[in-house]
Amino acid sequence: MARPVIALLTDFGTRDHYAGTMKGVALGICPDATLVDISHEIPAHDVVAGALELAAAYRYFPAGTVFLAVVDPGVGSTRRGIAADAGEYKFVAPDNGVLTVVLDEHPPKRVVELTERKYARPTVSRTFEGRDRFAPAAAWLAKGIELTAMGRPAGTIARLDLPHPRVAEDEIEGQVLRVDRFGNLITNIDRKTFEKLSGAPLDIQVGSRQVSKVVSTYADAAAGDVCALFGSTDHLEIAANGASAAEELGLGRGAPVHIARRA
Repeated sequence: MARPVIALLTDFGTRDHYAGTMKGVALGICPDATLVDISHEIPAHDVVAGALELAAAYRYFPAGTVFLAVVDPGVGSTRRGIAADAGEYKFVAPDNGVLTVVLDEHPPKRVVELTERKYARPTVSRTFEGRDRFAPAAAWLAKGIELTAMGRPAGTIARLDLPHPRVAEDEIEGQVLRVDRFGNLITNIDRKTFEKLSGAPLDIQVGSRQVSKVVSTYADAAAGDVCALFGSTDHLEIAANGASAAEELGLGRGAPVHIARRA
């Protein structure tokens, strides 16, 4: 039988003890678990970034993986903790929208509120629920406890209002959603949407900059040149070969992207 997998995504960073402490709690409950770090470098309190990074990663994990996503600016408030069963996976997170993209792609079979105290630590800190509520819940799920044992049905849960591209006959209006550590500007325009304008030369503009060409990979552009391509998540990226497009263009999340048939 395969060892259970718990995959962690947080904004805790690695300088402090927080991420490691959550792992320790999880292993104390489910010592057979394989713990995988998706990222602990989500910008502090940035729920949108957490939702997008989780969505970019989860589908590449083995069926049955439990995802522990803690980006939680509302820690200690009245916001709830939830666990969801969606697709072939389970997810544990605060109810603040961090699961939005995942649950848009896989409508959940069940979502429960983490109300059953025996699946949390005896004392729950108002400032570190990742350690005391979320990590234990993820570990118990990895150990085989049924989702429905975790608490009552959650009902309506929080969703982020993420922007979608606007498609017209001759143009697409989108925007940059993510900037990765290489400075690639990753847009909300996927390949299927982009191809609605296929069959004609296209002009691509990001911010005030015209992008000259769409390439297959970064090295197809000259060193330092800004280009467009479809990256690993199959979304249009604005990139610079060997450099940061974000720095070259002075752009970040929310920058407008306009694609139009060439006149």
